[in-house]
Amino acid sequence: MFGLDAGLTLLLILCILFACIFEFVNGFHDTANAVATVIYTNSLKPKVAVVWSGIVNFLGVMSGVFFGLSVASGIVNLLPLEALVDQSLGQNMAMIFALLLTAIIWNLGTWYYGIPCSSSHTLVGAILGVGLAYSFMPENISGATINWSKAADVGLSLLISPVFGFGLAIILMFTLRSLFKKQEDLFREPLKKKHPPTLIRAILIMTCTGVSFSHGSNDGQKGVGLVMLILIAIIPSHFALNNELNLEELKPATEICVNTLKEVDDSLLTDKEKEILTNLKKNASSLASTLSSKTDSLTAKEQLQVRKNIMVLNKQVNKLENSGNVNISVRSLKELKTQTSKMKSHIEYAPLWVIFMISLSLGIGTMIGWKRIVITLGEKIGKQHLTYAQGASAEMVAASTIGVSTYLGLPVSTTQVLSSAIAGSMVASKGLKNLQGGTVRNIFLAWALTLPVCIIMSALLFVTLRAIL
Repeated sequence: MFGLDAGLTLLLILCILFACIFEFVNGFHDTANAVATVIYTNSLKPKVAVVWSGIVNFLGVMSGVFFGLSVASGIVNLLPLEALVDQSLGQNMAMIFALLLTAIIWNLGTWYYGIPCSSSHTLVGAILGVGLAYSFMPENISGATINWSKAADVGLSLLISPVFGFGLAIILMFTLRSLFKKQEDLFREPLKKKHPPTLIRAILIMTCTGVSFSHGSNDGQKGVGLVMLILIAIIPSHFALNNELNLEELKPATEICVNTLKEVDDSLLTDKEKEILTNLKKNASSLASTLSSKTDSLTAKEQLQVRKNIMVLNKQVNKLENSGNVNISVRSLKELKTQTSKMKSHIEYAPLWVIFMISLSLGIGTMIGWKRIVITLGEKIGKQHLTYAQGASAEMVAASTIGVSTYLGLPVSTTQVLSSAIAGSMVASKGLKNLQGGTVRNIFLAWALTLPVCIIMSALLFVTLRAIL
């Protein structure tokens, strides 16, 4: 398998199996986010709801084939590239098992106690933990550390999304009340074992479908990113670059970047812009130098160097574009942006078998283990039973927020967004007194503790497993 010996093949299969287990656990941990409202409003029977949600989650992950894998790439790019290509196989395996075990243990623990917890927080925390631990290792001669700019983007999206979900749900509830003043049934608790009116039921099923699809497209990509981390760490010669594309295609884009950068007049640039320009020139020259050799015989290290150069070029061009006081001609900046964006397809990818495998793991996981979190979302956040309006509002907020985040390439927590949206809908109905303090406190504690606990746990596991392996 990929030219590996039997022992390494077995380790590779074991790592991929653990990644599938993480996505499976993610599935049944997060099922409730999509099905809680349709179950508690009697729109669908529980078994029908979870099977439907599983199918749509599967399709959501598979959509990455057509709409890109920016979220998966964001997960891969959190770790310093040097950590993925360490020549010590034992250290690579320790890193992979540490982050996988951390993510699985925390997800299972919070699921067991019925606490809606973020799988995104869990995975990001685990990756940050091993990345931080690696940065202090004696082997880290270059001083490589976490991609803090990417980590900041991810952290900001995880922090803002639940607040946004809470506020938007309140606004949506007030909007519905003003538009449907005479439709009191929308704002009453559903009758037991009685379906909602046809239109309301259709809306609730559509919002359930929307959350399931957006969950698959966002959370599923995290699993894809996890598998790509494993593949790049163990067999970089096959997966550091997209081998289905011809590397010769990179040469023209690289040459244009080198020539464009040479033409830039740095006399008008600020010190910050000069530093960015220097980094751009350095990486463009490095990429051109690597590609000047025969591109079909690059070593694993050379392929990883190409990957790193493309990542840095895109990052620095984005910095220039967003600096707000750019003294580089619009034409030059546009040319750099165009050419570096073309290069992305060589590193932002995943084989079809990886996407399908994660789709299947998430879809099957979605169909089981849903009841614990559903009860929390449906009964324990607010003091009243979910009404039709609350269910539809929460699901619409969750589906739209996650969909936009996926488009922007940012991982967000479906659990946090939906939990916050349900809390917002409860507050919109009867104020803060309508929230159950104990449950809200537990959810908040899980939200606050997940990142630091997972960082510490994965770092300790990495150090321990590294010593053993």
